[in-house]
Amino acid sequence: MKAAGVLLLAATLPAVGQTSPDLSALVDGQLPSLVATYENLHKHPELSHYEVQTSAFLAAELRKVGYEVTEHVGRYPDGSRAYGVVSVMKNGPGPTVLVRTDLDALPIQEETGLPYASSEHGKTLEGKDAPVMHACGHDIHIASFLGAGRVLAQLKDQWHGTLILIGQPSEETIDGARAMLADRLYERFGRPDYVLGQHDDSSLPAGTEGIVSGPTLASSTSVDVTIRGIGGHGARPEASKDPIVMAAEYILDIQTIVSRQLPPQQPAVVTVGTIHGGTKRNIIPDEVTLQLTVRSYSDEVREKILDSLQKIAQGVAVANGLPPDRMPIVSVSKTETTPVTYNDPALAARLRPVFIAALGAGSVVEWHAEMGSEDFGLFGLPGHQIPAFFLRIGATDPAKLAESQRTGVPVPGLHSALFAPVPSPTIRSGVIGMSAAVLDLMKK
Repeated sequence: MKAAGVLLLAATLPAVGQTSPDLSALVDGQLPSLVATYENLHKHPELSHYEVQTSAFLAAELRKVGYEVTEHVGRYPDGSRAYGVVSVMKNGPGPTVLVRTDLDALPIQEETGLPYASSEHGKTLEGKDAPVMHACGHDIHIASFLGAGRVLAQLKDQWHGTLILIGQPSEETIDGARAMLADRLYERFGRPDYVLGQHDDSSLPAGTEGIVSGPTLASSTSVDVTIRGIGGHGARPEASKDPIVMAAEYILDIQTIVSRQLPPQQPAVVTVGTIHGGTKRNIIPDEVTLQLTVRSYSDEVREKILDSLQKIAQGVAVANGLPPDRMPIVSVSKTETTPVTYNDPALAARLRPVFIAALGAGSVVEWHAEMGSEDFGLFGLPGHQIPAFFLRIGATDPAKLAESQRTGVPVPGLHSALFAPVPSPTIRSGVIGMSAAVLDLMKK
């Protein structure tokens, strides 16, 4: 949607829409407690793999309203248990619908100045002490998820089937969904007919929802590249093979993968996030290491990029006269990778009027795909076997968005130390949207 469209949408707020009286009253009645829950979660975030208190809180709250809850669902490759939560409510024969929220926070020092700002610290997977902040809105997701879980428990007379609510750990390290599936999630609790999730969006006004059909978030693949050379004295470069110069050549050469090797109609990203090499200014090192992220909307494009990364590395080494035993090493991570988050077009078409009926046409907008990534797509299984839909929830004060568009200064976005969603309207639209979607898919 164009910027002018967002301004127009912001100007229509706070239109509430035509939510059914039962659903609207249930959501509004618990909204103050959900905002309090959000603030508490925001104040006490936990890093990936360590969602101890967050998962326990979610499990306890869902047990209170009648869900059968299983904790510690998920197993990582090293054999350790994950803090996944699976809550099941069976309500006679009918479809099975899975709704997912993520639980973890980020190693970021919060700078919002909010009265409920986080001052927590935790340990990263590398064992380093780090500040912790919910800078991606997972606290908003949990509050909305919990609100929808309560609403749907109260409206059991309006739906039938099996509802599975899962609290997924370790989204930020993109290994939580895989860990839960590796722990036989579907074999133990049932394979769903539909999979639903949602994410806040700082580019949308709070109280609105964005609909995307088809690819909505990109696949993500982490790649490590070691450029090997032959070290020596900085004063005698001719006696060495300088990996720093070769790394510079490589970084520039791989920029042509997207610009010259892929069709312009195929979006893709190749980003070098880190470069490390050398110990002293007059020493030419033996090697330089690079860490890359690759994003695309299709497996074909992804494979083309990975193949080109390997060939270009080899080409740079050969052109610089490296012997065969000093060729570069290009390693594609098997764990830091996630597929495209794909919204089933038929499911998106079915749910669009549901969201409009629940929130009003002025609060629902056709949105766009982005190059960010998520591991939510794994729950749809390879080849999009299970229809899935990932809803975007507006999270920013409409007045601030309008000012941002006027001045050109962006509002703080996801993964920013200043990211601060507007809790009440954001949570409200999240609860109403998810509740309405489930009620439609499981209606009697």
